[in-house]
Order: sequence, then structure tokens, then C-alpha cells
Amino acid sequence: SFTTRQSEKSAELDHIWVTRWLDDIGLPQYKDQFHEGRVDGRMLQYLTVNDLLILKVSSQLHHLSIKSAIHVLYVNKFNPFCLKRRPGDEMLTSPSEVIQWSNHRVMEWLRSVDLAEYAPNLRGSGVHGGLIILEPRFNSDTLAMLLNIPPQKTLLRRHLNTNFNSLVGGQAQMEKQEYMESQNYTPLSTTAKIRPKKIGFSNFSQLRKKRPDDPSDYICPLE
Repeated sequence: SFTTRQSEKSAELDHIWVTRWLDDIGLPQYKDQFHEGRVDGRMLQYLTVNDLLILKVSSQLHHLSIKSAIHVLYVNKFNPFCLKRRPGDEMLTSPSEVIQWSNHRVMEWLRSVDLAEYAPNLRGSGVHGGLIILEPRFNSDTLAMLLNIPPQKTLLRRHLNTNFNSLVGGQAQMEKQEYMESQNYTPLSTTAKIRPKKIGFSNFSQLRKKRPDDPSDYICPLE
């Protein structure tokens, strides 16, 4: 079956590869914990919210970053080279390509739209193309906050907004707009923390014991 083939492909990605992947998605600060937990490609699919908390990932934004990055891996059949690190032809960028951009590639884009001085602020932010395109609450205001562009710099924020909209394309732009206008909309916080569901002693050994068929709150349900 398709799912079995996906599992076989994901099993080819070892825990060393996963630490490099954390670099690519802009979360290098968690490499030691993931390495210690021996989180490999197969385990990525079955990570739950609590697993991420065991791995010391408590930021809501970083949970969303990992979730969208796993989704990008899944739709690319766990191709280990699916994330783009280097600029191609800037004139021909489509949202389907942006979704595969690494954190470094997003920083390159910022340089190309004259925001080079702010680009280093994205290090360790968890911002990559998948998060930008797939998370409906991630908009140019979120990016401006992460880049530390103050609200009073209205022209700069407008410049970012214009370039952000052309980057994500009409479809994603529309989805983000609809989401913003929905009744229960709350802006994406860059500082919110995730609270553990169950209070208890947890450690890395529990990560290994989990079985794929356990009904759990996976961070990125792939079915």
C-alpha cells in the first residue's frame, strides 16, 4: 500500500539525517535532544504533542514548524533532498516551490527583496517554506514580528507585506485572508507555549516504545 511504501521510505532516514533536517527547517537548537532521543524518519511521522514536549520543544510556533515540515516530507514521499537550500531562478518562483524552501532559502529571499539586515533574525525561528504556505495564521505580520521590524516602521512592513503576498501566491493569500476574517480568529503568537496534556514523568525511552498504531494526538496526522 501507499502508506507502507511511505513507511519504508521514512525508515531510510536515520537520526543523523533528522538532525540535519532540523537545521534546514530553522530549528537547530533542538538537535541535541532529537539526537539523544534517536528520533529518525520513521518516528517523525508518529510524534505527538507530548513527545515534542519531552524533546523540550514547547513553543507553539515551533510545533507548527515541525508539523508543516513533516507534511512537506510526506507529500514528497520522504525524499531526503526535497528541501531547497539555494536560490534558483528568482523570476520563476511558484508557491509549490516555496513550500519546499529551507530556512536558509527564506533568508536568501529576504536578501533578494532588500531586507538583508533583518534576515539573520530568522535563525532558530523555525520559519521555512512549508510553514509560510501551509499555516493559515502565518502572515506578513507574523514574519515582521519574527524579523523584529517594529510596527512603527510602516513603510518597511508594507514593503514586506507586498513581497510576502507575491511570494505565497493568490491561493494561500486567499486562505490566510479568509482565516483572518473568521469569527474565532486569534493571531499566531510568536511567544505562546504549549502546555503538557498529562502531567507525569516522561523521558526519551518512552519515545522508542510507541507503536505506530497507537491512537495518539500526532503532531501531523498523515492519513
